[in-house]
Amino acid sequence: MDLSVPKFRSRLLAWLCRSRPGPIVFMKRFPYKDIKRATDSFHRIMYSNSHVAVYKARFQDGGVALIKEIRDFSQAEHVFYREVQLLGRLHHRHLLALRGFSIGNKRLLVFENIERGSLKEHLNDPLRTPLNWRTRLQIAVGVVAALEYLLLFNEPPMFHVSISSSNIMLDENFNAKLSDMGFQSSGENCVTVPHTSCPKDCMGQECGNIMFQLGVLILELITGQSSENGGADLVQWIRESRFCSSIDNMIDPDLGNSYDSRELRNLLAVAKLCVKSGDKSTTSILHILRYLQKKLVISRD
Repeated sequence: MDLSVPKFRSRLLAWLCRSRPGPIVFMKRFPYKDIKRATDSFHRIMYSNSHVAVYKARFQDGGVALIKEIRDFSQAEHVFYREVQLLGRLHHRHLLALRGFSIGNKRLLVFENIERGSLKEHLNDPLRTPLNWRTRLQIAVGVVAALEYLLLFNEPPMFHVSISSSNIMLDENFNAKLSDMGFQSSGENCVTVPHTSCPKDCMGQECGNIMFQLGVLILELITGQSSENGGADLVQWIRESRFCSSIDNMIDPDLGNSYDSRELRNLLAVAKLCVKSGDKSTTSILHILRYLQKKLVISRD
């Protein structure tokens, strides 16, 4: 037996363990031409910005998937592969599951199909049945539970998370599925940052930005208004000293009188806490989740 073979094998395993922490996950590679055909040459756009574009794909075998294009080509290809491995290791009921990837003229991630589309569609499309109050509470708690997993129970912690109604998908039971996490738009590998700036209760600059986005999302759930331009109008409203007197005028008309006023004020208190701290979080995702679970009786209906 060639003695160089076991030496090569041990070096390969050492490299894999060093470059891909945790269990090694082998993700399916989809043929680029199949995805191009399934997205109608990338014309089935769900949403896009300068960093990512998301498409709906319908394959010839009837399968449906969500395709995300990573537009940051400043990342080396091996960085893309490593982050595919990291995303493939994520398993949580409120995270969109990665099914595979593809590389051609575009770098593509293939996620599970979501039957009901995005939260934004349900809040803004007048042709859709409005979300009831209980469902909105369920969505808020689900997003916070996903953040708890990403920031506190994932190794390495995943600080680059985008929270908006456009990238929160809803399954057949209206469970929230966070779909935009893990890739740093600037090209820096944010997901491998050591857990130093955020202690175990997750407080600091990175988490402050995440908490701010969460606050804006909660305001969007309550008001039904768009969070375009970073939700500036919603944030200005909740920061006003007399915002309590205008709550009734800001509640989404689609809710009618079907909401619980006590739960509404508790949820507004969370939103205000999230947005007031600016770049540095003064509370933690864990505290927010426990508060919501205690104050909002999600299982009542």
